[in-house]
Amino acid sequence: MLRIFRHHLSAPALLLFFLENSIITLTFYYVTRRAIISDVGSLPVSLPTLTMSNALLLAFVISAIMWSIGLYDKWHLADLKRVGNRLLVSFVIGYSVLVLPLYMQTGQIFETFRSFLLVLALTMSAALASVFVTRLVCMRVADVAKLDRKILVLGVGPRAGKIEQFTRQQRDRGFEVVGYVRSMNEKAEVDPDSIVSDSGTLLETVRRLGVEEIVVAMTDRRGVPLEPLLECRLEGVIITDYLTFWERETGQVMLDALDPSWLIYSDGFRLGSFVNGLLKRTFDVAVGILFVILTLPLMLAVAVAVRLDSAGPVFYKQERVGRNGRPFVLFKFRSMKTDAEKMGIPQWAAVKDPRITRIGAFLRKTRIDEIPQVLNVLKGDMSFIGPRPERPFFVESLSKEIPYYRERCRVRPGITGWAQINYPYGASIEDAKEKLSYDCYYIKNYSLMLDLLVLMATVQVVFWPKGVR
Repeated sequence: MLRIFRHHLSAPALLLFFLENSIITLTFYYVTRRAIISDVGSLPVSLPTLTMSNALLLAFVISAIMWSIGLYDKWHLADLKRVGNRLLVSFVIGYSVLVLPLYMQTGQIFETFRSFLLVLALTMSAALASVFVTRLVCMRVADVAKLDRKILVLGVGPRAGKIEQFTRQQRDRGFEVVGYVRSMNEKAEVDPDSIVSDSGTLLETVRRLGVEEIVVAMTDRRGVPLEPLLECRLEGVIITDYLTFWERETGQVMLDALDPSWLIYSDGFRLGSFVNGLLKRTFDVAVGILFVILTLPLMLAVAVAVRLDSAGPVFYKQERVGRNGRPFVLFKFRSMKTDAEKMGIPQWAAVKDPRITRIGAFLRKTRIDEIPQVLNVLKGDMSFIGPRPERPFFVESLSKEIPYYRERCRVRPGITGWAQINYPYGASIEDAKEKLSYDCYYIKNYSLMLDLLVLMATVQVVFWPKGVR
């Protein structure tokens, strides 16, 4: 994992991103040059620079689309079967978006528009094949090189058990737990066969197993063996506490084991600074205006469909809790019947909820019902990226059940967010707790880059829906 602007990104994913970006650039540049020489016989003086600028633009757009639809997620880095269709979608969308700008700059060189399209098709086929082969080769090399970091866990109790459970559920983690070291009198909650024998010192164990990192996962920190850990640290081994490890590998803040001192001394929580606040508001307004322009025809069509589908208003207005606990009125396209809460008691949405209208089911599945919230963004009540805005009733009840729940109200709520793209729709206290762990990670590690990553990942959630109710 590499930490960039306080957010952890997979090193293999970043390496592959830049590698494929370079391959697309060079393929487009080389094939276009060869095609022009073959068609015209020579190159205009300014064409090499112009062709390279087009190649860089095309590679950037396609790479951004590939990232948006999940092609650099861990499960796509390891499974080539899932890659083919999404690669094709990325290239088709990228070329379709840029066909007009590319023609305006270089199309006049070719005799006909058809010749220009044939060259584009040739460059797309060559770049697509090159990227596919690159992925295939990288997967084979990664399997041989065994690049996973070797981790030794200090502790065998509940926290160590949580790590063991996580490693079993997550394939392609980027690390390998080589064993667990018993300390003090913790009751073992890990596989007994994975517990390292007590023979030798901790440093000797580290050398014998080729350990690169030790994760301190003891429940009682008073029993941490400081001198053995210091010896390992001076040997060059990374020492990581449990909370930091969990945050890095899962993108969550572990609420069950949260120590207030860890929050106090850890890096982050800079969203309240003037510069970050200004950047975020500028980002919201710019994206909001562009979003309204692009989706205005869709919003008009949806408004007509909602009105024809069932009696009632087009928009649904509901009080939600905003930044610092201030209430505001949230706008959505109405997706439920007008008497959805006729008893006057707020309810979570359920699977196959009978209150949802026919058009409402489609709007929820595609997230189109959320589009009018852009008006809340432009008003300043919300941000594009942030925790999901909750109703006052749920904030009050969940704050009594879940520690630190009110901390999510320290920032503007968002249309989409880190929790929304990583966890399905929540409809219980446990779901709310899980989503809070993601919200806390976002608030702690906010950066403009993280907002951009969430915005791109939202594209994947829209086109490959999961957890919608």
